[in-house]
Amino acid sequence: MKPIDPSTETFEQHRPRLLRLAYRMLGSSSEAEDIVQEAWLRWRRVDPRDIEQPAAWLARTVTRLCLDTLKSARARREAYVGNWLPEPIFEPEETAPALDDLTLSLMVALERLSPLERAAFLLHDVFGTPLAEVAVTLGRDAAAVRQLAARARKHVQDARPRYPVTRDEGDRIARAFYVASNQGDLADLRSLLADAVVLTADGGGKSHAWLRPIVGLDHVVRLFAGLNRKLTREPPVLVEWVWIDGLPGYVSYERDGALQTTALEIENGRIVSIFITRNPDKLVAATDMATSRPSLH
Repeated sequence: MKPIDPSTETFEQHRPRLLRLAYRMLGSSSEAEDIVQEAWLRWRRVDPRDIEQPAAWLARTVTRLCLDTLKSARARREAYVGNWLPEPIFEPEETAPALDDLTLSLMVALERLSPLERAAFLLHDVFGTPLAEVAVTLGRDAAAVRQLAARARKHVQDARPRYPVTRDEGDRIARAFYVASNQGDLADLRSLLADAVVLTADGGGKSHAWLRPIVGLDHVVRLFAGLNRKLTREPPVLVEWVWIDGLPGYVSYERDGALQTTALEIENGRIVSIFITRNPDKLVAATDMATSRPSLH
C-alpha cells in the first residue's frame, strides 16, 4: 500500500470538522462535500510548509467558499416551493463524541441570519474559533465580528435547547408519537404534543407536503386525524429509529409510498416541533438506509 503523503494526511485529519462546518453553513450535505473537495484542490496547490496553522487556513478557505455559495443559495431558497428544511443528517451512535451542540431546530433558526452573521456565530460560538481569526476570515475588524456574533446569538437564542432530551426519553417519545399518529389514537397524540406545537414539512415541490407550517395542538391533531381517515393504503413502514441532527425521530415509507424523515423537538416531556422532510433530493442517506434493509425491497 502506498503511504499517504503528509499533506494529504493533514487534510484528512481536518476533513470531518470541515464537512461539519460546511454543512452548518449551508444546510446541505452534498454542497458541503463539494465545498470541502474544492478546499482540497486549493490545499494541493499550496506548499504546506508556508502555512503555519493548517486548521485555521482550511477553516478560513471553507468558510469563504460557503459564503460565496450562500449568495446563490439565498436566491434559490426564495423560489423554493413550500417550507425549506436543512438536509437531515443522521447522528452517530450515542457513544460517539458530540461534534457540536446544534440541533435541527437551531439550524432552521440560522436561516434568519445573514451569511456573515451565520459565519461569525458558527465559527466563534459553535466551533470555538478565536475572535481575531474570525475577523481575518470574514475580512472585518474584531469589533464588527463581535457585533455580528452578538446579533446572531440574539436571533437564535430561543432555538437553543434549554433542557436537552436524553436518548432514552427521546426514543420513548418518538416511538409513542409514531404509534399514536399512525393508529389514530388522538387522546395519546394529544398527550404527547405541546399546546403550541408546530409541524413543518419540506417536500420541495417534488413530494406532497404542507406548504405552510401547521401551528397549534388542535390543528396538528386534526391533521393526523384527517390523514388516518383519508389515506386507506397500507400503513406506514418503519425503516429505522434514528437521531436526526440532535433530535429523536425515524425514517419511514408513508401511506402514499413516499420516503420521509420525521424529527421531533421535545421540551418538558412534550413535542414542541415536528420536522418532516419528504423532498427526495434531501433523502439520499435515508434512501441508502432503506435499500439496505432486505425486508423493504
